[in-house]
Amino acid sequence: MSKLFISAASAALLTLTASAALASPEGHGDEKAYGEAGTANASTRTIEVVMYDNYYEPEEISVKEGETVRFIIKNAGELVHEFNIGTAETHEEHAPMMEMMVDHGVLEADKINHDVAKSMQASMGHGMHEEPNSALLEPGKSAEIVWTFPEHAEIEFACNVPGHYDGGMVGEIKLTH
Repeated sequence: MSKLFISAASAALLTLTASAALASPEGHGDEKAYGEAGTANASTRTIEVVMYDNYYEPEEISVKEGETVRFIIKNAGELVHEFNIGTAETHEEHAPMMEMMVDHGVLEADKINHDVAKSMQASMGHGMHEEPNSALLEPGKSAEIVWTFPEHAEIEFACNVPGHYDGGMVGEIKLTH
């Protein structure tokens, strides 16, 4: 009986923790720690990123501290992939949200169920995946992110679709002076 109570209490705590994380306005942790949304007219250059099944091209990116970059992201793989700018910690924090999207039927192997995403967004505050540091794309789709990078940060780009980050779909963003 006590094991059942502990399991129920643990499940309730996990649900409350996940709900609080999902309700955060940024959806991906403290955005300022790894930069902020920029504007296209402030960008100094454009970097094209192609997502394949479990790797990116290029595999690492160098930017200047404070630089605003326009990213053109294309999913050339056969699976849904994400390009998400953040820290290792923010990607770790974001993983349970992505798992929830799979569990609720938003993310399928090769498509995004937008109707379910809208319903999840309305009920949980997360589901549409419209954060400025991230592009979640079906195969063959493209997106644009304009990002202004901070000074002195350890930043990476990653795919947080369950199993992809652990499978190596992550790259370093090197900040230079």
